[in-house]
Amino acid sequence: MTPDSPPPPGDSQPLTAGQILKILERGTFAEETGLLRWSSNYTFLVTICLDDTELSAIYKPRRGERPLWDFPDGTLCLRERAAWLTSEALGWSLVPPTVLREGPRGIGSLQFFVEHDPEQHYFTLDETFAPQLIRLSLFDVVANNADRKGGHCLLDATGRVWGIDHGLTFHAEHKLRTVIWDFAGQPILAPLLDDLSALEASIATASSYRQELATLLSADEIAALATRIRRLLKTGTFPRPGPGQNYPWPPV
Repeated sequence: MTPDSPPPPGDSQPLTAGQILKILERGTFAEETGLLRWSSNYTFLVTICLDDTELSAIYKPRRGERPLWDFPDGTLCLRERAAWLTSEALGWSLVPPTVLREGPRGIGSLQFFVEHDPEQHYFTLDETFAPQLIRLSLFDVVANNADRKGGHCLLDATGRVWGIDHGLTFHAEHKLRTVIWDFAGQPILAPLLDDLSALEASIATASSYRQELATLLSADEIAALATRIRRLLKTGTFPRPGPGQNYPWPPV
């Protein structure tokens, strides 16, 4: 999402993506609407205000993260930011604008809230959404998403599909668990391979993406990310489900 590209809908103000990021980064936490009860970690819907502009956002404080046996403690909010950075570095803008900052409950990720119909999710989308889901599926392979549930695919009022909840990503070990296996074994389109190649080059250089990634992920995790991209470029196809657990639970 470039600074002048259309922002995700959800607020009455006609904000650009750059304005949304500025509000997320510098705005005041004006109101905490409530705790999202279906989340496994503490997740809050909040209102962020800068000057005379307000927007809704999802705040996930680090200290509200539930300890996991396979992900280092206190890193889920960092992975939320890394997912947005990677989506932007690919030029795909699949993840709502996300920042990492201090809030009323400490440091955490703060993500623009996309207005959506909660009755719509991956399992309700028809074949017309395939072009969007192809990118999202490939993004999950790149990010090694261990938790792509159907409910983590939001459909906004314009018909755009957004991916959310990326705390369980970028593990150094293979962790891919997703409901989007529609494209398994199919060839990856050339333009998407070009995007992957550009991302690989960005990781290999002292790019701003690579520099910030180093503050969010471990060296082993970044090396594994590069390895996954090279594997996709070499095979040119979407991976197939392997042995073990390939689907998240619950699926929605």
